[in-house]
Amino acid sequence: MASKVDRIVARLQQKIADGDYYEAQQQTRVAASRHIKTQNWPAAIDILSSVAQSLLKAGQGGSGGDLCNMLVDVYKQAELKPDATTKGRLLTALRLFDGEEPTRKKFITGMLAYVVKLRVFKRIGVFSMLIKYTSRWSAKFGEFPAGDPELHHVAGSLYAAEHETYEAEKHLLLGTRDSAEVLFKMEYAWYKESDAPHTAPLFAARAVLPYLLVGNVRAANACYRLFASALSADHPGLGVQDVATASSDVRVFPSLPLLNFLGLLLLAVQRGAPEVYRGLVHKYAAQIDEAGTWAEALEMVAEMYFGIQKPRQSNPLMDMMSGLFGGGGAGGAGGQPQQQRRLGLGAPAAEALD
Repeated sequence: MASKVDRIVARLQQKIADGDYYEAQQQTRVAASRHIKTQNWPAAIDILSSVAQSLLKAGQGGSGGDLCNMLVDVYKQAELKPDATTKGRLLTALRLFDGEEPTRKKFITGMLAYVVKLRVFKRIGVFSMLIKYTSRWSAKFGEFPAGDPELHHVAGSLYAAEHETYEAEKHLLLGTRDSAEVLFKMEYAWYKESDAPHTAPLFAARAVLPYLLVGNVRAANACYRLFASALSADHPGLGVQDVATASSDVRVFPSLPLLNFLGLLLLAVQRGAPEVYRGLVHKYAAQIDEAGTWAEALEMVAEMYFGIQKPRQSNPLMDMMSGLFGGGGAGGAGGQPQQQRRLGLGAPAAEALD
């Protein structure tokens, strides 16, 4: 069978070499479909993967992308788990796509769970974040509910290299240990384009706060440290002060209070100190209000890491009816914070993430 599949692939690749791209695509679909009907998954996968790569190398992104998407469908039908081999085929194909090819995005979202409610608006520092994942191949059959981190990392890195900032952010937030540095470099390069040191906290927050919201404290800290180090090196006139204690080192920027707030917030998160969090929010209230759009993210951080629930808006009629009919409190069933139930986050450290 292996030699028969090899002959089929060789014949189809010859058609590509002859410039008969459409015929090669159609015959590949037919040949793969025959093996799919008999559940001969290895043969179908070999044919689709080999010909798709050849088409992509020939610059035929539409035809190659169509076969790549069919390949992902076969993975799902075969219930294959993400491993070095299955991911390797997809990553090889992914790197062959032209950045302008429309089928690439469908390919990426087909193999990954996607943050479909990460809203990163196009005004600097404006974001709110609600987590909801669609079920895709690597999310459904792998160990990571948000999709395989390595696939997210490669997709995010490609988007970052192409300056597709908003798409890159969505994937790098769910990537590997290496993703934090890629995200930092992208955000810092974007910040440098503004040529305004006072906007630095807004760009740093685009990495720090979302990482906290997906439960990745390590990456949030890494991005903050990298941002602060690069900023102090590029702008020595900022008068950075290093404040060392027995347990931590804090870099203070006298002219950038919101950047100081982010650093102190990370310390409070690591210590699980709600009283420190409340003090920080009170101290920096004016600057947070000026940022304009941090409130929702900080409310979610407060609930996730400090058990501080968002104040419930009072509705006298509903309160009266709740009292009459024995209604429960705002926390809801089981005492689990309402925001955590809505997000599907039972604890600060998300097991789906690195």
